[in-house]
Amino acid sequence: MAQLGHRLEGDLAAFASSAAESRGRRHPEEPPRNRTPFQRDRDRIIHSTAFRRLEYKTQVFVNHEGDHYRTRLTHSLEVAQIARSVARVLGANEDLVEAIALAHDLGHTPFGHAGQSALDWCMGELGGFEHNLQSLRVVEQLEQRYAEFDGLNLTFEAREGILKRCSPGKARELGDLGQRFREGTQAGVEAQIANTADEIAYNNHDIDDGLRSGLVTLDRIREEVPLFGQVFDEVRSLYPESGSGRRAVHETIRRLIDRQISDLVTTTRSRLEGLGCRSSDDVRAAGEPVVAFSQEMAEANRGLKELLHRELYRHFRVLRMAMKGSRVIQGLWEAFMENPGILPTEFRQRVERTEAERGEAGRAQVVADYIAGMTDRYAIREHERIFDPYSRP
Repeated sequence: MAQLGHRLEGDLAAFASSAAESRGRRHPEEPPRNRTPFQRDRDRIIHSTAFRRLEYKTQVFVNHEGDHYRTRLTHSLEVAQIARSVARVLGANEDLVEAIALAHDLGHTPFGHAGQSALDWCMGELGGFEHNLQSLRVVEQLEQRYAEFDGLNLTFEAREGILKRCSPGKARELGDLGQRFREGTQAGVEAQIANTADEIAYNNHDIDDGLRSGLVTLDRIREEVPLFGQVFDEVRSLYPESGSGRRAVHETIRRLIDRQISDLVTTTRSRLEGLGCRSSDDVRAAGEPVVAFSQEMAEANRGLKELLHRELYRHFRVLRMAMKGSRVIQGLWEAFMENPGILPTEFRQRVERTEAERGEAGRAQVVADYIAGMTDRYAIREHERIFDPYSRP
């Protein structure tokens, strides 16, 4: 398998993660015959129920607000595309990068970050809620597809890469998987690439959705984000017939992403060389992330984030929808915690088992699993079924 895996992976840089040297899976399996272990990880993620549900989970705009806005699914695909491009140029493991990118939002709640905040508030002293850890629960426990184990039984490297951050207390519970958070070491280069690709994707594509919605104006972005204004002016100069329409905006965002990727690759190569990273262990032992933008690009990205937070994420229309989503989640939480008998049969049975083992915390975990797995529209319908006297139960 090592020889086959080497051929399938192609030429990897010395600092890349090799599937032949993977730390393996929680449940031993025969190695795949015609793909690497990391390719198997990617394929299992794509075929998972949680991945399909991302189609109807909010990125910024709730699913029913329009068919052209990004969802968690399209966002994850865009992250994977950007991450693969960076990995290929650097010589990192493209298959592992893709698996991490596709799985990074599997545990996200309905209604985006507002939903996560609401569920975290509900969990409170019962352990809180963090979508990275929930993504890990999805791939380790909640997916029920295989006869021999719960979850997807992904490789150690894929599971570790899903965790962007983790508190020291939670890290202690995760054993080897939480080691880097306890010791202050770095993630592998593939996890760092996926994390940065996530930033590139949501920054640039939220601009696109913000402009499409009319909540953000082109003039304001050009004024407050010099890099965007510079690239937009270049596009107007090259294609004067494009005006300020959709083609000009798309061309500007496309070129922005290209510039960010080029900057990321150039800066990361320099950092890898400067830090003497000649193996994946060297990357982990580095005192700082090796995948990074230049100072100039990092400052431009900060300006872009600040504008999006001020003009888009804090826009009254977005905040109103976020408030509605939060109330849906809080209402569902209170109803299920007060009366778990109204949960669907599978989850009611799980409550009985976990509550017997862990008390109220066990009940809370099952309720959180149920709510976090909902799509936006399912959560709204479930709320109606429980609280609307005219709705069928």
